Amino acid sequence: MPSYTLVIGNKNYSSWSLRPWLLMKQSRLAFQEVRVPLYVAGSKETLRKYGPSGKVPVLIDDAVTVWDSLAISEYLAERHPEVQLWPADTLQRAVARSISAEMHSGFVALRSNMSMNCRRSLPAVGRTVEVAGDIERIQRIWSECRERAGSQGPFLFGRFTIADAMYAPVVLRFNIYVVQLSPVARQYADAILALPSLQNWVEAAKAETEVIPAFEPVSTS
Repeated sequence: MPSYTLVIGNKNYSSWSLRPWLLMKQSRLAFQEVRVPLYVAGSKETLRKYGPSGKVPVLIDDAVTVWDSLAISEYLAERHPEVQLWPADTLQRAVARSISAEMHSGFVALRSNMSMNCRRSLPAVGRTVEVAGDIERIQRIWSECRERAGSQGPFLFGRFTIADAMYAPVVLRFNIYVVQLSPVARQYADAILALPSLQNWVEAAKAETEVIPAFEPVSTS
């Protein structure tokens, strides 16, 4: 069996770290966790000891190093075909890859104005026109996927896949910023929030003491 090490940042702030962490937890892939606090003296130098980008997350599998959350997910899908980290159906797999890539490269307004912060409740913060457009698009993605999944399970393609790991931090953001969701999107978000592994992440995030001012927006409520 592989011996994995997953290098992550602060659980309170690092949404990119959450994605492969949650995927591995849900898939029962054992790994050693290394947490490196971000934006402090020496953090970049420490991170470059693990991966060339100086960013998180980083997956180390013996002599193989993989950085970037989506690349890590694809690597794990190749290493563990038995876990079925992508949907088995060709059409659904194509859609899952497409919406995962869309999350990876898009929704800049949402990510810029609604940074992940598990210790806070920030209703009415970050609501720009561009953010509203991102929220609308994400809900449409979730609804369309859930319509295809039908009764196969509560996640985007029935069973938990890489696509769910990619959108889990968005679920947390919607919860933190008290975004009103459609019934279908709300049901999906609740299924993600109910995951014990996600709840463990949030509990650990709330126990952290580091504060990164750039990710601490001022509540207007």
